[in-house]
Amino acid sequence: MASYTLKVRRYQPESGEAAYWEEFQVDLDPSLSVLDGLLQAKDRDDGSLAVRCSCRAAICGSCGMKVNGQSGLGCKTQIGEAHEAANRRPDAPAGGGQIEHSTSGTSRPIVVEPMGNMPVIKDLITDMESTHWAKIRRVTPWLLPHGEAPEREYVVEPESMIDITQSMACIQCGACVSSCLSMEADPDFIGPAALAKAYRFVGDPRDAETVERLHDLAHDPHGIYDCTHCFSCIDACPKGVAPMDQIMRLRRKAGEEGIHDDPNNGHNHATAMTDIIEKFGTNDEALLIQESYAPGIKGKLKPQGIKELIVSLPTVLRAIKTGKARSLSKLIPGIHPKLPDGAQDEVKAIYQHAEEHREEFNIYITGEEDVEPEPDEPTDATLAAEAASAAESEES
Repeated sequence: MASYTLKVRRYQPESGEAAYWEEFQVDLDPSLSVLDGLLQAKDRDDGSLAVRCSCRAAICGSCGMKVNGQSGLGCKTQIGEAHEAANRRPDAPAGGGQIEHSTSGTSRPIVVEPMGNMPVIKDLITDMESTHWAKIRRVTPWLLPHGEAPEREYVVEPESMIDITQSMACIQCGACVSSCLSMEADPDFIGPAALAKAYRFVGDPRDAETVERLHDLAHDPHGIYDCTHCFSCIDACPKGVAPMDQIMRLRRKAGEEGIHDDPNNGHNHATAMTDIIEKFGTNDEALLIQESYAPGIKGKLKPQGIKELIVSLPTVLRAIKTGKARSLSKLIPGIHPKLPDGAQDEVKAIYQHAEEHREEFNIYITGEEDVEPEPDEPTDATLAAEAASAAESEES
């Protein structure tokens, strides 16, 4: 049993006062969860402490919260590990045990807050309806199949459902929404949870509205091209759904369906970035802006292309102001230097390999990396024991 300090962000709307911090001392085994600590504090210290929970087994998704600034599930976060994370030295490697105490010699508390990007109802309970469930409904989260319904059920081959197994694992905890930087900047962004749910039906072979779904999400200015690839949702997801990966799949399928014109010029931007890296090895910022807003010679001659280039001028000025385009080679499109010493050939080889091996990583298909050996396959320990036994026989 160990003693821990939980520093909880409290908000009691009935009091009419602003949010404040309160600390609770709890005594728990390090292997128990932060949620266990909160429930102990609620039971022993303050019954008004509000926290949402149910299964306590990382299945229901009810206890979403931020622990030490990281969105996740309170029931899945071990309190001992949370304590180490709160007190780890900044220069310590991930997973290291180097503890740094405060100037007073005491350990730092475990900081617990309500989820981000959502209105707080009370203490650690947030309003998931306005920023999570409303957006889930936005993507029409049900099948829209062909023809009349069968007498009993739609039957498909199991192999045809493999592609969506990862998105089907979502438990709707909202951790990805809480950590999403794009949603923080643009509250109207449909969000990682809803778009991962959208792919669950876009990738379903029984659905008949795939193109319509993709067209809708691509042409929404707050849709699939509003994601900025920050990876925060992947880090936060407790079930390995990797919402950003599902968004990238939606983008690729939209491109395959010929949906190239969108309000955010997202498809053109992705295509331009890919082509520029293949040609130069590194990004040509000036050329990227041109090709994103007005791709190709024809695009630059069209009135819409000219208009888009004019609209992009503030982006160019920001690049100059921040120093991203300070040199002459970065201001003039197309004169970006290639990688030296044949390195560009290696980049092209990577592109060629990617084209020839269009494989995706899906943990629900390939499994974890640490795979147990087959029963008839000798392990390293077995081989070592056999070698030692053979050596002893020779000596004798």
